Amino acid sequence: MPSFDVVNTVDMQEITNTVTNAGKEILQRYDFRGSNTQVELDADGKQIVIRTEDEMKIEAVREILITHATRRKLDVECFDFKEAQPAGGKTMRQEVAIQDGIEREMAQKIVKDLKATKIKVQVAIQGEELRVTGKKRDDLQEVITFLKSQDYGIPLQFVNMRE
Repeated sequence: MPSFDVVNTVDMQEITNTVTNAGKEILQRYDFRGSNTQVELDADGKQIVIRTEDEMKIEAVREILITHATRRKLDVECFDFKEAQPAGGKTMRQEVAIQDGIEREMAQKIVKDLKATKIKVQVAIQGEELRVTGKKRDDLQEVITFLKSQDYGIPLQFVNMRE
């Protein structure tokens, strides 16, 4: 039976390159001169931390990150920008979570949506990915089209297509 996997994978090397290039641009930009603005990847590599003086600079750093991620062909939906919070002194801090993998609640929502379409496929949750199996290849292509049309807030990739 034909099948494929629905996954959400992020190339962590590209994330590292994005953060490094954004940091270099911040050092060179005139509007950041004299400000103590930093962009760094957390030690565990699961989030990016932005530290700067005010909301306006946080928004500018956000745009820089999105621009560099787009240049590196990363889907910016993998970034989950949290609320900016005051940090020590007169600084602000914002965390950007990197969404890698499909969380259980999101996987259950995708399975529920697929069952509501009445397409004759079986969907199995396997850890942080979904396995979609059907009798006809056309049904699988219909599932891919459906999932691309939906907005789940995470980038979805379709891999491991088998006959």
